[in-house]
Amino acid sequence: MKSNLGVFGLGVMGKSIALNILNHGYTISVYNRETEYTKSFSELTQGKPVKSCFNVEEFINSLEMPRKVLLMVTAGEAVDKVIEGILPYLEQGDIVLDGGNSYFKDTIRRYNYLKGKEINFLGVGISGGEQGALFGPSIMPSGNKEAYQKVQKILEDISAKAEDGKACCSYVGESGSGHYVKMVHNGIEYADIQIICEAYSFMKDGLKLSIEEIQETFCEWNKGKLQSYLIKITSEILLKKDEFTNNYLIDMILDKAEQKGTGKWTSIEGFDIGTPIPTIVASVEARYLSSKKEERIQASKILTFDVGGGHYNKKETLKALENAIYAAKICCYAQGFELLKDAANLYDWNLDFGSIAMLWREGCIIRANFLNEIKEAFDEENNNLILTNKFYGKIIEYQPDLRSTLIKMIECGIYIPAFTSALQYLDGYRSEITSANLLQAQRDYFGAHTYQRIDRKGTFHTIWE
Repeated sequence: MKSNLGVFGLGVMGKSIALNILNHGYTISVYNRETEYTKSFSELTQGKPVKSCFNVEEFINSLEMPRKVLLMVTAGEAVDKVIEGILPYLEQGDIVLDGGNSYFKDTIRRYNYLKGKEINFLGVGISGGEQGALFGPSIMPSGNKEAYQKVQKILEDISAKAEDGKACCSYVGESGSGHYVKMVHNGIEYADIQIICEAYSFMKDGLKLSIEEIQETFCEWNKGKLQSYLIKITSEILLKKDEFTNNYLIDMILDKAEQKGTGKWTSIEGFDIGTPIPTIVASVEARYLSSKKEERIQASKILTFDVGGGHYNKKETLKALENAIYAAKICCYAQGFELLKDAANLYDWNLDFGSIAMLWREGCIIRANFLNEIKEAFDEENNNLILTNKFYGKIIEYQPDLRSTLIKMIECGIYIPAFTSALQYLDGYRSEITSANLLQAQRDYFGAHTYQRIDRKGTFHTIWE
């Protein structure tokens, strides 16, 4: 008997996704360059329909036609090397799926390259980490639609399921759009996390709340409009005690944030295609600044001015903070979806933004209740999220709390790049007239870059001196 699908790569994610596929009744073949990984997986899955292969030819030939090969290898050059390694054994109509965190332009290149060899290539964004891969991730596939339909049942079966039972997996669009959507998901994730961290910092250093009080606040927030995976795990993180000191573990963790680059990719893409995504960019920059730990320690000893603040009604301030978080989150999601819209126009992708929101309801890091509302908003109108009937009323209602909360945070000297950029995006987007007229005049003065007028068409240049 031939296997339904082959998994190439048995690292943390590959192993988990392979077990997930097995648990849904499919037969699989597995291969890893380091044979010990293959042997270990074979021992783990004794008695299950797995073919453990120790060379590429054996691996490819063990698959039913058309062959379906899921690559779970490190993004970048490794993917190209694997493709070249398996290509001699593939035939017309076979399907290669890249389930790694690949850069979307690499996916577009690989899609076109393999299309020329009559091999189907699907870029498959997968979110949810190890646990998601094992128990049900959010899956964002793209490429040839007919090829997708041949693997659709497998991918939908292994994906996360929302409360209504629907799979968090559906065809996204052409070529590299699946990995693009995954990239934007990660950019939103950066911003969402940073907003939550800034709220934590304000409660801790501004309101002087205890860890227990902060934990209880996050726990309560997760029962209301902020219900989400990130709010939930934050409440759980704050409860954890350190096994060495018996202090709360959060207080023992060094404040230097790391990243894998997808937030940076999102930021660069925003600059490249001209879409303002300031909250995502600010969140990436916040991680860079956090890495300057030694410099920050030195600065804290020199810049010792009193910033004041701290004397606030805690109950009222926490209620306003909850509303401020909600407004800031909607602004950052709006930025992410605007990037998707501009990309769809630029790369000629037919993206369904409501359906994309549904992919994120379960299995991924940014899953949240209000994704259902985002779906409803896009079903009604294709507008910036903050202008939709579903959200503009809430933005108007909550923006006073966003402003008043930011004033308190600034008074306390709290570092809040995500919150401030979210408000500035809101104020910039709603401004009928900005100072860009002066900017254009300056550019024309020093560089003869020309400008347009409000009262007549054409391009103009002035001799200013």
